[in-house]
Amino acid sequence: MKALFQANVDVAVTFRNQNDLPTCTLPGGDDDPKELFLFGKDDPVEGEVCIKPTGGSKLAHTGIKVELIGQIELSYDRGNHYVFCSMLQEMCGAGELREATTYPFSFAKAEKQFESYNGINVNLRYFVRVKIGRSYAPNVKREFDFAVQCITTVPENNPVLKMEVGIEDCLHIEFEYDKSVYALDECIKGVINFLLVRIKIQKMELQIIKRESTGSGPNLYNETEIVTKYEIMDGAPVKDEVIPIRLYLKSFNLSPTYRTVQSKFSVRYYLNLVLVDEEERRYFKQQEITLWRDKLASATGTKK
Repeated sequence: MKALFQANVDVAVTFRNQNDLPTCTLPGGDDDPKELFLFGKDDPVEGEVCIKPTGGSKLAHTGIKVELIGQIELSYDRGNHYVFCSMLQEMCGAGELREATTYPFSFAKAEKQFESYNGINVNLRYFVRVKIGRSYAPNVKREFDFAVQCITTVPENNPVLKMEVGIEDCLHIEFEYDKSVYALDECIKGVINFLLVRIKIQKMELQIIKRESTGSGPNLYNETEIVTKYEIMDGAPVKDEVIPIRLYLKSFNLSPTYRTVQSKFSVRYYLNLVLVDEEERRYFKQQEITLWRDKLASATGTKK
């Protein structure tokens, strides 16, 4: 990673074993997603910074620092970032640089307890920031983003989901999903039982709904997105008919569930059953599920 800052300095960050690091593209609201180097939550973030004066001039500075930052950025509060992880290393004191100089850095114990997220109203970012202090000119500052994914353990309690949809004396449906917590690459399995059918149902579909919530009080924002629609049935069912459900999650752009991260945001997922009758009336039944990560998403993916 490399960037030109001023007319007289070039700065680059190279992570240790960078050619072997996995990469990922964050799911979320960015129209121009970037491929980032990927770290697990317990992986050390190490590498080197190369600072090179350009244009044949020397670089006088008051000190060079490298920071590792994890922060939450909210769209309604653009002027304030909420830092939950911060580590600092002094590279060198005041002096002059006349040629390219490399400084190693190591953040072996950074607490990267949250997974990176790129949403509609919120971003959770990790980055390495290089700061070059200068007396008679603006300081040089550059940020190099990387991604973090958090592998969690298999939940001990994972009950089946059972729900009912009913209209008195007209419709009674029971549906059951095999569990309530799913890894991001699993298959949702279930069945739908039609116990009473006295209205003419035209079609039925299953939706995965993502709900991003940020802020609180007057600054509470909810964004709801239909991730996918899966048609279960086309045509009228009959009493005692049983319809199986299989919905594979791997093909969708999903993140794990986030529950009230630093009291700033949450991301939740729901299974929404939708029935449409011949008069285009729609009936809904929604149930929350939890998504979790059991391995790094790009463990078998490409390297940069």
